[in-house]
Amino acid sequence: MDYSEIKFLLLVIVTISFLFELISGLLNFNSFDKPLPENVKNIYSKDEYSKSQSYKKINFKFELISSIYGFLIIFLVLYYGLLGQLDSYLRNITFENEISLSILFFLSIFLISDIIKIPFQLYKTFIIEENFGFNTMKISTFLIDKIKSYIISSFFIVILITPLLLFIILYPDSFWIYFWLFISAFLIFANMFYTSLIVPLFNKLEVLKDGELKQKMDNFSRKVNFPLSNIFVINGSLRSKKANAFFSGFGKNKKIVLYDTLIKNHTVDELVAVLAHEIGHYKLNHIKTNMAISVITTGFMLFILSNFIFNSQVSYALGGNVSFRHLEIFAFFIIYSPVSSLISILMNIKSRKNEYEADEYAVKNFNKKPMLDALKRLSKDNLTNLTPHPLYEFLNYSHPSISKRLYSIEKIK
Repeated sequence: MDYSEIKFLLLVIVTISFLFELISGLLNFNSFDKPLPENVKNIYSKDEYSKSQSYKKINFKFELISSIYGFLIIFLVLYYGLLGQLDSYLRNITFENEISLSILFFLSIFLISDIIKIPFQLYKTFIIEENFGFNTMKISTFLIDKIKSYIISSFFIVILITPLLLFIILYPDSFWIYFWLFISAFLIFANMFYTSLIVPLFNKLEVLKDGELKQKMDNFSRKVNFPLSNIFVINGSLRSKKANAFFSGFGKNKKIVLYDTLIKNHTVDELVAVLAHEIGHYKLNHIKTNMAISVITTGFMLFILSNFIFNSQVSYALGGNVSFRHLEIFAFFIIYSPVSSLISILMNIKSRKNEYEADEYAVKNFNKKPMLDALKRLSKDNLTNLTPHPLYEFLNYSHPSISKRLYSIEKIK
């Protein structure tokens, strides 16, 4: 393919991707007013349900505008070859060193793409979330978060792009194998230490204090032979009233983190049910299998990249007048995006299956009623969509819809 055909392919891919997401989003929007399934009719009062409907519709309209905005930007950037112009500009202000140039290129792309999203992020947080009573973030926190995220993201861009380009230069025929080993080690390390190293940069983590909740959680952990030295509480209320919980790490570094908003809004038994669900993910090897799949799919992606890179026509398609690896890598991720989307859909299918299994583990090892009550309360507090369109749910949901989860739990004996 010459550069004009590659450019046309890039434009077709981003357009089809946008239209596909638009159609599925519109189907989901039209599903908002469908009759509620019987098992979720008692989650909201009439006024609360009206509020949740408004929240969903306003969010859809906002996301529609922001997605059109994003699509137009990437389309125009590709159509007018602006990435090639950025490359030329950077080469005029930096040394002719491919590694430093590529790092500066990706840093520029990251910063520019985030900065142009800031008005939407501000509106989402301080208008929509504020109006519906979710936002607790101050402008100062937003700005500090931005600065921190820029520093951390820049650091990761440097430590990931540098070895990739070094391997490409030193081992052009087999660079993907060496980088695969490197990125696999990085993914495992990140999963093990994310809660210890990254989360504290943004939030305060505290060991769950002694009391009835900790005692019951400790008792349950011992019952299912799940050695857990500490359960942590994160001050999620610093930014939002929405609640959550998550599991991270392996071996001695595994941690369960509960949002303070979750603890505030739920009973002790409901919180133990949430803990049981998270332990279920670990006991059923969901964490390990997901990590293994991530490593395998990353290797597959890098292998495809190795057969795509070193094509000067790709650089020309982005508006470059010299062949540089960073232009080829950027174009590759657009061309690879349909494959990436397919993998994401398959991972969502697996994730939904894992959620059912973790729910079953929690019910069989703890109690059914608090698990049902916890899900209903979470859904209510977060204004969850109770009637997602089946196609939209299939494509985008990593968790089953609340109605399906409740129905699945109710059948467990």
